[in-house]
Amino acid sequence: MTSPKTIYDLIVIGTGVAASTVAWQCHSAGWKIAVVDSRPFGGTCALRGCDPKKVLVGMAELIDWDHRMESKGIVHAKEIQINWSELMHFKRSFTEPVPKRREQDFSEAGIDTIHGHARFTSHTALKVELKEKFVNQELFAKHILIATGAKPAKLNIPGEEYITISDQFLELDNLPKRIAFVGGGYISFEFAHIAARAGADVTILHRTNKPLGQFDPDLVNQLVLRTRELGVDVKLETAVKGIVRTTSGLVVQTSSYDNNEEHTIEVDMVVHGAGRVPDIEGLDLPSAGIDYELKKGIKVNEYLQSVSNPAIYAAGDAVASGGPQLTPVATYDGEIVAANLLKGNHLKPNYNGVPSVVFTVPPLASVGLQEETAKQQGLHFKTNYDKNTSRWYSSRRIGENYSGFKVLIEEDGGRILGAHLLGSHVEDVINIFALAIRLGLAVKDIKEVLFSYPTNSSDISYML
Repeated sequence: MTSPKTIYDLIVIGTGVAASTVAWQCHSAGWKIAVVDSRPFGGTCALRGCDPKKVLVGMAELIDWDHRMESKGIVHAKEIQINWSELMHFKRSFTEPVPKRREQDFSEAGIDTIHGHARFTSHTALKVELKEKFVNQELFAKHILIATGAKPAKLNIPGEEYITISDQFLELDNLPKRIAFVGGGYISFEFAHIAARAGADVTILHRTNKPLGQFDPDLVNQLVLRTRELGVDVKLETAVKGIVRTTSGLVVQTSSYDNNEEHTIEVDMVVHGAGRVPDIEGLDLPSAGIDYELKKGIKVNEYLQSVSNPAIYAAGDAVASGGPQLTPVATYDGEIVAANLLKGNHLKPNYNGVPSVVFTVPPLASVGLQEETAKQQGLHFKTNYDKNTSRWYSSRRIGENYSGFKVLIEEDGGRILGAHLLGSHVEDVINIFALAIRLGLAVKDIKEVLFSYPTNSSDISYML
């Protein structure tokens, strides 16, 4: 255990990708570092987010591929089924080694690791409630980084205590038969596609008529159609009013916005998919003079430094005015913060051209501006749009009936302003559009590329 009087160059709260990036880069420069986390070391992505989720998505892709190719050369000797407990065991082979390995790497490098809940006691001091010893340890530092990630937002409805959060869903030993997802965001749609293909009866409840609001609405409509075809009951304009436990499970009480009619849905599990907020509530930020908003995060300047306490920096999902809540953005924020800590404030983040993906089957991807936003900005552009490219070779050869694209092209100069894709492998293809937007490339620049063929990337020339 380190001395309570030790003054660190930097204390990092959190052990996800943003936190780890800053810790390692500052450690490499000779700084004395401590990392503090109340949860197992590794952060959301590695333990309870994108990495384990993608393992389950792989299962869903296999099931979907098998069904699509039926009567196209595939004969079912036996229906493919999912053994959920074995799938969870496979998933845990990725997640379970992470905390020990992450902590061991820190310790062997000379970075102090502390397990406990941190609370500010002054502008540059923390009190950590140590989990194993049930005592408090006081820590002091020249700088402190807040990189605590995000958590599910409060729903403020009766029976909220019965809701399962995404972390818990990814640890289920057995998949319930009837599942309702509250909210129509990417978590609900991704998990719904997984659960439905694993044999569950699934319902998505979303309070507006526009689910997946960060994505192109026309392609979202196509994905909703595919989701319903899969057997998922997607209920839009439906508010969740409460949850009641019964002897046979849970009853979700809902109300329709269009006619105010009330309904009930009987399920075995209700999963939270209604948005996330920065996980900063328990840090006692006022004691450090840190300006913040609970639903948005730490208020920072253009260098990701607290606007009210210059000793504090923030990165990733904890930032109020940062980029989208995505792992690459958190890593990028960490690089910006590390550079500014080591060499003084000089780097500013640029979130232009950050791609985002809904890992449904098929996936939905987006980068840059949507049409409505581009119009509001007064931009002059043309839209290349085809909502159904199932006739294209790349979709037809794998039996994919739901694929499409929308690309926004600047009229004067031909720059790519936005790209929105639905279909197989769009999670990779979108990165080419992201590169074009981030570097300000025009259509003529992209058309000079000789893509390998036949690939999904070679379809880009037909989208332009």
